[in-house]
Amino acid sequence: MVDSVETGVRTLIVGVVGSGEGYKKYSARGSVMFFKALAEQNGGDFSLMERTLPPKGRRPPPHRHTNCSEAYFVLDGQVSVIVEDEELIVGPEGFVLIPRGTAHTFGNASEDDARLLVLHAPAMDAYFAGLHELWNRDQPPSTDEERALMARFGMETV
Repeated sequence: MVDSVETGVRTLIVGVVGSGEGYKKYSARGSVMFFKALAEQNGGDFSLMERTLPPKGRRPPPHRHTNCSEAYFVLDGQVSVIVEDEELIVGPEGFVLIPRGTAHTFGNASEDDARLLVLHAPAMDAYFAGLHELWNRDQPPSTDEERALMARFGMETV
């Protein structure tokens, strides 16, 4: 059941979640994120988001997850993923797995929007809720505020 077609946010029920829809919608660093699976739905096993990256948008600081693995499946556009200092350019239907403890960052270096699915196991949707709060205040967060949030959720900047 769709709560709002305009925002793409759905009530929390089991069912089909389409493109541009999710149980939660967050935004940060110019990116829009629709969460299709949340920790509360599966005992924290994983979260899944559809994420749109704006052209030449800001990347997260290079980091590693101490408590989860992350994976990307590109739907549209070109995504630059830097893994342990190696840049990978990933196009539609390309998949990248970032095992726990691996240094990485990612972004859209192209002139068009990029869209991808991002999986975290165990779930990380609570981090993105916090990131949304930081980035939707009157002033963007300081680097220290963003890094403190990352640390709270098991991310080490590199």
